[in-house]
Amino acid sequence: MDTATVVASTIAIALLALTGFSVYTAFGPPSAQLDDPFEDHED
Repeated sequence: MDTATVVASTIAIALLALTGFSVYTAFGPPSAQLDDPFEDHED
């Protein structure tokens, strides 16, 4: 394979993995541990 194809594929896979991990953290089971700073400081 061409070097540019390998680099582009690596970047695309890393971006998809980071996006998937972010969505899992935000909406999956770990989201129960997240705090809402606006709920903590009600005026």
